[in-house]
Amino acid sequence: MWYGYLADLVVFVHVLYVGYVVLGQLAVIVAAPFRWGWARNPWFRFTHLGAIGSVAYEAVAGIRCPLTVWEEQLRVLADPTAAAGQSFMGRLFHNLLFWDQPEYFFNILHVAMFVLVVQGVVMYPPRLWRRSRTEVDN
Repeated sequence: MWYGYLADLVVFVHVLYVGYVVLGQLAVIVAAPFRWGWARNPWFRFTHLGAIGSVAYEAVAGIRCPLTVWEEQLRVLADPTAAAGQSFMGRLFHNLLFWDQPEYFFNILHVAMFVLVVQGVVMYPPRLWRRSRTEVDN
């Protein structure tokens, strides 16, 4: 019984991860023309790049996402006949992430997203250090 809820928790974390990548890039795209400073935060930008970089690497190398593997293993432990989720929210999150598309579709999507994030880093680079106020005024 608990394994199903643990699987639901794993798929929820998976949705948060995907949301961080997708919504994070959308936020950078919106913030760049306005030169909003928060979008140049190096912690945000480099963790964002690392998050999609690891996904793109897994796609190119043919490695299955560990979160997907953990969810599947927990679902089998919960009920071998269960397909999507233990709870309503678990099914909702699962169906939000897993579409009926071939694997190459997602691999192309992951690599394209990585290219978009790299392009964002190049065109609107993160702030690597702060200049002192006196340097800005001079």
